[in-house]
Amino acid sequence: MSVIAPKFKLSEFIKSLLDNVFWILFILVLIGIPLVQVILFGIEMPVIDGELLTPFLALTWIADPSRTLPIIKAFMATDMFRVMAFPGFGFAALLAAATIFVERKMLAKLQLRVGPFYCGKFEGILQLMGDGLKLISKEIIIPAKADKPIFWAAPVMFVAAAASFVALIPVAPGWVVADVDLGLLGVFAVIGFFPIITILSAWSANSKFPFIGGIRALFQMVSFEIPLILSLLGVVILTGTLNLSEIAASQSSFPWIVFLPVGAIVFFITMLAELERIPFDLPEAESEIVAGWLTELSGMMYGLVQLGTYLKLYAFAALFVVLFLGGWNGPMIVPPFPAEIVTDGIELGPVTANIAGLPIFTQEMLNGTLWFVLKTVGVIFFILLPRGVFPRIRIDMLLSLGWTKLIGLAFVNIFIALGLLYAGVLGPGGLQ
Repeated sequence: MSVIAPKFKLSEFIKSLLDNVFWILFILVLIGIPLVQVILFGIEMPVIDGELLTPFLALTWIADPSRTLPIIKAFMATDMFRVMAFPGFGFAALLAAATIFVERKMLAKLQLRVGPFYCGKFEGILQLMGDGLKLISKEIIIPAKADKPIFWAAPVMFVAAAASFVALIPVAPGWVVADVDLGLLGVFAVIGFFPIITILSAWSANSKFPFIGGIRALFQMVSFEIPLILSLLGVVILTGTLNLSEIAASQSSFPWIVFLPVGAIVFFITMLAELERIPFDLPEAESEIVAGWLTELSGMMYGLVQLGTYLKLYAFAALFVVLFLGGWNGPMIVPPFPAEIVTDGIELGPVTANIAGLPIFTQEMLNGTLWFVLKTVGVIFFILLPRGVFPRIRIDMLLSLGWTKLIGLAFVNIFIALGLLYAGVLGPGGLQ
C-alpha cells in the first residue's frame, strides 16, 4: 500500500508560520511585561546629582543618557541580574549555545564530514536559530499510557537542577549567585538529583526503550558518583573549606592539579560518565535503544532536556576549573584603568570621576572573568574531544571501571593529600 504525501499549500504554510510567530510574541510579552515591572520597582535606584531616581524618572535615560550608566550599575548589583544574566542562567545559556555550535564544527572537522550547505555566511551560525525554531514549532506528543504529570515535569526538573548547579559556581571574586559556606556539599546534593529525574522520566513514559535507557543511566550515574565525590576530598583536605569561592581563592599561587593530578584525572573521567558523553553514552546508545531515556520526548520537551544537558556540561567544566585549575586566578591581562588625565600640567583626576556610574566592572572582576572563561572553554574542548575519537564501551566495562579502578585511584588521591598535609608541605594556609 503506497502512501501519497499531501500537496504543499502556501496558505497552510503561511498559517503555521503565523501561528509560530504569535506564540513566540505571546511568550515574550508574557515574560517581558512582568520583567520590566520588576526591574523598575524591584531594584534600588541610585542617587544622581543629589536626586534619588524613582522608577518613573528612571525612564528618562532615553532623553538623558547620563543617567544610563548609574541605572545599569544599580541593576547589576541586584540578585535578579546575577540569577538571570551574569553569572547565572543567561551567561551559562550563551556558553551552552556556543558549545553546541563548536561541537558540531569540531566533530565535522575531526571526522572529515562536509554538510550539504551552510546556514548563514559564517560557518552555519544560523543553524542554532533554525534548530530552536524547529523545536518550538514541533508538536509535543505524549504517549497514551504515560504518567502525564511526571512526564511533563521531568524535563522542567532537569533544567531546574542544571540551573541550580550553575548557581553554585563562582565566576569571579564576589560574582556568584549562591555563595554558601557548604557549596561543595550543595554540588553533591544537586548532582544526586539527576539520576532520580532521569529514572522518573524513563519510567513515566511507560515504554521499554526509555526504561532500558533510564536503568542504564541510573547504573552509570550511581557507579561514577562515588569516585567523583571521593576525588574531590583531596582538595577539601588541603584547603580546609567547602566554600567554592574560598577554594578558588586558595589557588592564587598554584592550581591544585599540580599536587593532585590523580584526583583531577579521576574527576574528569567521572565527569564524562555523569554527562553521558562518549565513551560513556550507554544511556543514549542510538544503535541499541533508539535514543535511550529521551526516546519518547519531542518538541520543546526534548529541547529542555538538551538545554539542561549543556548547562550541566558547562557547570561541570566550570567546577573542574574552580577545584583544580585555579578558578579566576591568573596574571593580569586586562589593561589597567587610566588613573588620571593631565592637560597642560593640570591634573583632572581619575578618568571615570566625571562620568557617573563608571567603572561598571572592577579591573579584578574583568581579569578574573576572562581567565575563568578561557579555562572553562579549554576544559569544554577536552570534554567534547572524545566524541570524535573514541568508540562506546560495553556496560560491564563501564561498571567495572567505576566500582574498582576509579574508586581505588580516588583513595590514592586522598592518601596523597593526607601525606602532603601531615608532612607539612601543604595545608589550608598554602605552602608551609
